[in-house]
Amino acid sequence: MRWEVPVMNIKVFELRDDELKAFERVAASLPEGCEVSWSPACLTRETIDSLDGAEGIVIVNKSPLDAEMLELLHERGVRYIATRSIGYNHIDVASAKRLGIHVCNTTYPPYGVAEFAVMLMLMALRKYKPAMWRQQVNDYSLAGLQGRELRTLSVGVMGTGRIGRAVIEYLSGFGCKILAYDPYPNAEFAERHGVTYVDLDELYGASDLITVHVPLMDATRGIIGADAIAKMRDGVVLVNVSRGELMDTDALIEGVESEKIGALAMDVFAEEDGIYHVNRTHDILVNRNMAYLRQFPNVILTQHIAFYTDIDVDSMVEQGVRGVVDMAAGECATEL
Repeated sequence: MRWEVPVMNIKVFELRDDELKAFERVAASLPEGCEVSWSPACLTRETIDSLDGAEGIVIVNKSPLDAEMLELLHERGVRYIATRSIGYNHIDVASAKRLGIHVCNTTYPPYGVAEFAVMLMLMALRKYKPAMWRQQVNDYSLAGLQGRELRTLSVGVMGTGRIGRAVIEYLSGFGCKILAYDPYPNAEFAERHGVTYVDLDELYGASDLITVHVPLMDATRGIIGADAIAKMRDGVVLVNVSRGELMDTDALIEGVESEKIGALAMDVFAEEDGIYHVNRTHDILVNRNMAYLRQFPNVILTQHIAFYTDIDVDSMVEQGVRGVVDMAAGECATEL
């Protein structure tokens, strides 16, 4: 597929080895004269000279763009920025707009993340972590490993966007009762999948398991805090594959210690930048809450990999490069 767009120079930063195949495919489909190059490095003040005259750039979250950095990019002629991620908190979008820089994020099919969320539910309910630990020392006893069956539970889904709806579609096959909260309920979807929309307080009080699929914004930051947890059922299971900052970590620790929270499974963590997606084998990690939560037998922490499937990686690379091209052509569906 070839697009009718202005000829331009695009630079892709933070490109990983697993993204190269998709990058090469997309690069080959660009209009004649449209140049695209890549670098494994992050875009920082130290590497900004490597822009090589690019008008459009594609980054991920290890290249934070604050107001000052955006000013520097603007001075060097950058007019289009795409992030290969759904989240875009690492970009000062307001400052970009003020400078006349167009910004877009990317999307990908919701099913990989939705499958991962359901996997975490099952791992938490069947006490995967202590069972695996015991095998390492040849302890095959049963005591303490009795699980629960998902089909017998009430599951609360916070947020029924693309990923939340995909989770519900998968959960429908387990036979569990499904409650949902969203500021904009989808009545047709709810009827089709047997979902009951309720307010947050009712969802907290009536759910055995709660899975979080809301975007991170000022109104949702810390939405799962002490007050919310106090309204939940004793022994509630919490799952988060969205953003770590949606949960108050201190409140989570208190909930686990008091056994109000029966199990916790998170693919994301507050202040994970600089830790997740990096080999820190020989480093001292400065995130005490992460280290403390990880040691509980009923807490599962994975390293922000729910998105990491062949389909999703391919989609993010394509949409990242194509997002720059589409913004230049004035037809980008994900422009912020």
